[in-house]
Amino acid sequence: MRAAPLLAALLLVSGTALAHGEHGHGQGHAQQTPAAAPTEFTAGEIKAESPWARATTSQAKAGAVYLTLHNDGTAADRLTGGDTPVAERVELHSHIMDGGIARMRQVEGGIPLPPVESVTLAPGGLHVMLIGLKAPLAAGESFPLTLTFEKAGPMSLTVAVRKPGDAAPGHDHHGHHEGHHGEGHGHHGHHGDAKPQPAKPTGHNH
Repeated sequence: MRAAPLLAALLLVSGTALAHGEHGHGQGHAQQTPAAAPTEFTAGEIKAESPWARATTSQAKAGAVYLTLHNDGTAADRLTGGDTPVAERVELHSHIMDGGIARMRQVEGGIPLPPVESVTLAPGGLHVMLIGLKAPLAAGESFPLTLTFEKAGPMSLTVAVRKPGDAAPGHDHHGHHEGHHGEGHGHHGHHGDAKPQPAKPTGHNH
């Protein structure tokens, strides 16, 4: 007759241990949530903030990276180029108006970064051009990019890929302007309209 109370006690202990184990497992899983990806990167006195790119179609062979560069030093610097494993080459480009049509042009000599000032690379203006994409840029993913500065040297950063309709990080009030730019690229599907300087062809026609 004593077996029944003993069995009930064993079942109670086992149930308590099981519940505790499940609770502990849940806590352990929550603690494994990865931290948010960094959005600021530095090299010397230069800081890069919120680098991003729009997602591209499977046919697109070019993409663009946008970001804000802060020169916190007392001497001028210059963004001279870059490199990434997701594209064949990286160039610095700007937009110019030619007969009422916005066309892209490679920036000769790099992008100046005056001391104690910020320079924003945004749709419709200066940007880092990715030429010869090896695979489409997918929304929600990210990729590595190395920028090279005349004085600060190389800067390694991570570029977040956003959906075509998304506004730039921290620049929601520019959404209309950015949306127009995205249509002009289609995403970057109409780079044949971009006329590089004759002295330095960019190979956009594809």
